Order: sequence, then structure tokens, then C-alpha cells
Amino acid sequence: MDQLLTSLQGIIISIKQNSIFVGKYIALLWIIHIVNILTHYRLNAFGIYPRRSRGVIGILFSPFLHGDFSHLLLNSVPLFVLANLVLLYGRPAFYIISLIIIIIGGLCVWLFAKRGIHIGASGLIMGYFGFLLANTFHDFNVSTLILGILCIYYFSGLLLLLLPGKKGVSWEGHIFGFISGIIAAYSYHLFLFL
Repeated sequence: MDQLLTSLQGIIISIKQNSIFVGKYIALLWIIHIVNILTHYRLNAFGIYPRRSRGVIGILFSPFLHGDFSHLLLNSVPLFVLANLVLLYGRPAFYIISLIIIIIGGLCVWLFAKRGIHIGASGLIMGYFGFLLANTFHDFNVSTLILGILCIYYFSGLLLLLLPGKKGVSWEGHIFGFISGIIAAYSYHLFLFL
């Protein structure tokens, strides 16, 4: 019981310490979106266009772009929570995990997704979700178990986003983000020592 309380206390302290950092990241997304609106959504040209050379740059930039305020708002809340949970592993791990998700998930979208522009942070969100769930099994301890339970309890609805659904929603971005999060859980340790 002491180990459970200590783990919970550590999680709460870490979230308090990292909330400002994550808040700044989300504020950056909102600023980018406002600039995008002011430029008549010209920044969306930096999204992923599957199997087109101009879409390769979108692998890195698409998580920072959104279709409208509703899209950004729907991504902001889960991104805030899940990024805070991933930050429990430390900032170096957070950066590596984020890069693995963005690069592998984005590359898979570029290679396999349907035609059209793919933008939004939902692939990154699904990657964080996949990472936290997979890491429960890969690095099993009280803390990872608590994080896995929190994710399932509060975000199990995200699993529905892995299925094709609403037109105009990149379910491929969701599924490839989720898979890349699982890959990150099993591989991010390798990059921490480079």
C-alpha cells in the first residue's frame, strides 16, 4: 500500500511540475492555428499528402496543424493529459517518444493512408495512448500499472478512433499513431543512451 501511495504522490508531483510545459506546447498549437487562419489555411500545405513528394515534409509538421477550432479543441484536452503522463518518464524520454510517434506514424500515413491531406495532433495523442498502455506490459511496475488503468478508465473511448468512421477524419493517422506508440514503448530506451 505504501508503494501505491508513493507512486500516486510521485505522479501528482510530476504532473504539477510539467503542466506549464505542456500548456506552452498547446498554446503554441493555438498560435499556429491562428496564423493558419490568418493565412487562409495555407499552412495546411505542410500536412501529409500520401505518396506525394510534397507530403513528406508533413510527416514532421502535420501534428501542429488543424482543420478548425473544433478540431484543435478536441485534440487539446487529451493531448494535455496524455502528454503530462508521458512526461512522467522525463523530458528526454518524452522528446524521444514524441519523435518516434511522429516519424513512424507519419511515415506510415504517408505510405498507406487514403488520398487527401492528413493533419492534426490526434496521431500523436493516439501514440501517447498506445505508449502508456504498452509500457504497462513492457515495464511493469506499480506506476506503469496506475498509468495504464488511468488511460483505460478515462480514455478507453479513444480505441473507437482506431476504426474507420467519420468522413474527413484520418483514422489511418489514429491507428498508425497508436502502433507507433507501442513501438516507442519497446524502443525508446535504446535512444536515451545515444
